[in-house]
Amino acid sequence: MSKPVESVSNRRSFLGAAVGTSLACTAAARAERKVAAPGSPLDTHMHVWAGDLKAYPFAHPYQPNFKPPKTAATAELLIEEMNRFGLKRCILVQTIYHGWDNRYLVACLKAHPQRFRGQGLIDPTDPHVADKLDYWMTSHGLAGMRLSPIYYRGKDEWMTSKPAHALWKKAEKLGAVFNFFIATQQLPKLEQMVRQYPGVKVVIDHLARIDLKTPDPLPEFKKLLVLAKYPNVWAKVSELCEISPSRKYPFTDTFPWVRRMYDAFGPDRLLWGTGFPGVTRVEAHRPTLEQELNLIRNEIKFFTAEDREKILGRNALKVWRFDDA
Repeated sequence: MSKPVESVSNRRSFLGAAVGTSLACTAAARAERKVAAPGSPLDTHMHVWAGDLKAYPFAHPYQPNFKPPKTAATAELLIEEMNRFGLKRCILVQTIYHGWDNRYLVACLKAHPQRFRGQGLIDPTDPHVADKLDYWMTSHGLAGMRLSPIYYRGKDEWMTSKPAHALWKKAEKLGAVFNFFIATQQLPKLEQMVRQYPGVKVVIDHLARIDLKTPDPLPEFKKLLVLAKYPNVWAKVSELCEISPSRKYPFTDTFPWVRRMYDAFGPDRLLWGTGFPGVTRVEAHRPTLEQELNLIRNEIKFFTAEDREKILGRNALKVWRFDDA
């Protein structure tokens, strides 16, 4: 007995809709897996700044006549780029443009808690600097702070001062991460604190901005390499464009120095980071995100496949905690 035409038609419509829905769900799941794939890259050094300067004004502590960048590096711009290149997470590092006012950074963390962790800025010369760390971490959820002795060359006594010891003690109590934008000449002072406070995770930015234009950079670079003996110190393979004498991608003139850092720290304590999202990379004369990924994945030949996975993300998850990691 044949089935009514209407019944067959309805059944076909239902099956077609079900298949369509299934395909759509599969496509959506595939897209989500692309963003959240295990081992997906994690950028440990990303600056964002607000487009609404009335709500979040610039407050550059060192340049009172600071002029705003052409393009706002908003969280939305960053996430669009992250999704396009399969980055699930980023560590946001407070830009110097907003100074000690970390409110925009905090707003980004609250809007996207599964994707971001944040490193703020606090005035390192403030005698109450430990209280400021407590405030931003306890009340606003920051993971730690970036400290920038490089801006205080010749005036960096604060690095080992009494308030600095209070800061590091507080950091141990809170489980803070410190990342340091620091010159090689200042690394011995940092070593004093690292040795005394082994419970504080420390990340060195940008190969300590070693000056590769000097006749022999190695004596200065050794001040970074000696920190590898401390298990609470990590180092970033980042901003090779800034230390490269040629400044020509892929910056192969920096690779021997990356190799020295790799040999000292090992592949388990190296991190990857870039700096600026989207079009702001071009405006800052930085490599594209595709180029930054390619540096680690293909250009630096002595990294093994396992090394690349660690450097591009797995190592960072040992420094910064994510609920879904």
